[in-house]
Amino acid sequence: MVAKVVLAGVVTISLMALAACNSDSSSTSSDSNNNNASSGLSAATKALSIEAVPASLSTTYSAALKFNRYTQIKAPNGKPIHILAQDKISDNQIVRARSILKHYLTNLPGSEYGSDKSQITNKMADNGAILLLLNGSDDGTNPASNLNGQPLYRGEMQVEGGAWYISQNFDDHRDASFEEILHMVHDYGIGVDQNSEFIGALPDYQAEIRSAQITALNDKLWGGDASWITELTAENSLTQEYLASVIDAYYGLWGAWSGSATHSMWGGYIAKTRAEMSSEDPLGAALLDNKFFHSYLTYNARIDATFTGDFSLKFNPKLSYTHHSQYLKDITLTGSLDSNVVVNQLDNNITGNSGQNEVKFTGNSSEYSIENQDNGATIITDMVNNRDGVNILSGIESALFSDSNVTL
Repeated sequence: MVAKVVLAGVVTISLMALAACNSDSSSTSSDSNNNNASSGLSAATKALSIEAVPASLSTTYSAALKFNRYTQIKAPNGKPIHILAQDKISDNQIVRARSILKHYLTNLPGSEYGSDKSQITNKMADNGAILLLLNGSDDGTNPASNLNGQPLYRGEMQVEGGAWYISQNFDDHRDASFEEILHMVHDYGIGVDQNSEFIGALPDYQAEIRSAQITALNDKLWGGDASWITELTAENSLTQEYLASVIDAYYGLWGAWSGSATHSMWGGYIAKTRAEMSSEDPLGAALLDNKFFHSYLTYNARIDATFTGDFSLKFNPKLSYTHHSQYLKDITLTGSLDSNVVVNQLDNNITGNSGQNEVKFTGNSSEYSIENQDNGATIITDMVNNRDGVNILSGIESALFSDSNVTL
């Protein structure tokens, strides 16, 4: 669903630190961290830079409509991009949504359009961008869906390490977080042509997106049924939906879908994986080639507290979630259950939880250097190129190599 673009007034509020983390999508309003605003928010909630809905917004985003928490990303111009959540959204879902938005707005040095994204962030704040995290699903029953803002529903929000994420059961849940948050960045920041005015900051990039979308539609690489295309054309959201299809495939969100061997987005897009995009939709792949979007996920993913066992950052065809997790670089284990991490090649930063944690490497211990730091962290460097990279481990009890287990 594409955001309602309304040039709303922006309310300036106090600066909040951004917590670079995300977690449990399965939590509900019964969680201890999901207190109603009337009873006050817990210390754990506030530690995540989540607060009660500010008075300046509470008349519209009211307790009567079940809004009870708020966070933001502050633009360089000092104005906020608002994120408002209803009462059945977990704190961890709020943090993950904020992390994905921050990921899209993180500078990509040396890129054509993303080396300095301050203009995008400022433009979003100036245009009154608001992200609404809503209870339920997109079935028309939530009255808050009529408010100004980009809606993202609880039923569309997975979290790394949670049951939905690990199972990748598309019959029950599909992670639409990257798509919906991208729509907001596209509408309010990048900008969309063919409206009465262009309110974005990157008309040249939008022209490239439009060109790729037209080719994809004409060549039947993307689209779906005619009635859907007619609807998108009428609301001028063809480019937003096309770019979301490209991004979802790029970050591995459809790699585990069994509904088609070759297509993603319920059959609406020609490619399921990043590799397939290069040959099946070269113009779409070119939109992501050092243009604006990072090749990996820049945020620190907080792994759900219910997770136990081995969480793999390395692609494994037997583990469906690794189609997506292979693009994670930095993670934090949460909770107290014993859990381990399998590294990938992205120079990982891995933080342990209060249980026993082990990080698993590919080669023999003699092929790595191990350095203990004064701050308690351990740096393990793979001396074989293009394999496990340089890994910073904090709160990790041991490292497992193919020939030995080393206590840290």
